[in-house]
Amino acid sequence: MLKFCQKQIFIPSILKISDNEIGNTGKYLKEEGFNHAAIFFSEGIEDLFGEKLHNSLAAAGVKAVHTDIISNIDIENIVHNAFKIPKSADVLVGIGGGKALDYAKYCAHVLALPFISIPTSVSNDGFCSPNSSLLVEGRRQSITAKIPYGVIVDIDALKTSPEFGIYSGIGDLISKITAGYDWKLAARVAGERFNDFAHIIANNSVSDILHYKGYGIRNPEFLFHLANSLLMSGISMEIAGVSRPASGSEHLISHALDKIAKSPAMHGIQVGVATYVCSYVQQNRLEVVKDFLESTGFLDFVAQKPLDKEDFLTAIEIAPTIKEDFYTVLSEKRNIERAKEFVHSDEICKRIFE
Repeated sequence: MLKFCQKQIFIPSILKISDNEIGNTGKYLKEEGFNHAAIFFSEGIEDLFGEKLHNSLAAAGVKAVHTDIISNIDIENIVHNAFKIPKSADVLVGIGGGKALDYAKYCAHVLALPFISIPTSVSNDGFCSPNSSLLVEGRRQSITAKIPYGVIVDIDALKTSPEFGIYSGIGDLISKITAGYDWKLAARVAGERFNDFAHIIANNSVSDILHYKGYGIRNPEFLFHLANSLLMSGISMEIAGVSRPASGSEHLISHALDKIAKSPAMHGIQVGVATYVCSYVQQNRLEVVKDFLESTGFLDFVAQKPLDKEDFLTAIEIAPTIKEDFYTVLSEKRNIERAKEFVHSDEICKRIFE
């Protein structure tokens, strides 16, 4: 007889996506009862948005008791520095790109404090996921942390983010198509537990953005829906308790590239390219993936600086070894060969690999 077990999940208490939201941060923190904040900026972000953030905190009567600019995301460095944060801090705020957010998120996990995520670029779904991408013995790894207490997305800030960051977010988002397929396959073939609700959330995050693919990547409405979709993808992982709704064979290829590539590209760029290849192998919505990546300009962007073909082929080979007990379409040897043949023969692949 199966024992019934209801899983407790956490979702952000603050979810804001609109214009000028950095200027509202102090108000939101005060409404939640926070009075002393530790602030972590990505490099260059304090010059752009620091004054607006600090003025917002001061106006609401929230004191910034610690400020840091993040460049080093080595996990040992983070654990060491976490205990230097003043004990009066009752909330940690990360603002900027992935490094500051991952750093602050893991500090919050170590100190058992709430974390507020303010992404100024949506290059992946990490700004609202329960994981941090950190350096462990010199290599990037996804480490369990905690889902943010709050997510504040300022569309005005996203408009100024680098083009490569937006395209990285586009690549990471479309990967939910192949990730969901792999999760269902693992449930059927390997007996892995499957969560219908988490899968629906992740799948809907893709369905939403497809309606806005022709808007232009800096269009405020496109950025709103890209941020919203990536946010829901992050929450789907919290619901599932694993990364499966958002990470499958395409992520294994990207992780493999991080290990072996002479010059790895951004996470979402690698993932988007791998999604295109894996959707072919899966025979799963290839035309949808292709159309989205073409219409947003993702493929043209990658073609300006193509990925190394030999590195990618090697990454396909070693992808199944990246995670133990993580069944995907690439767990079958014949599918590895099909993926490699596609990279060699497909016309789009000839543009995005060199």
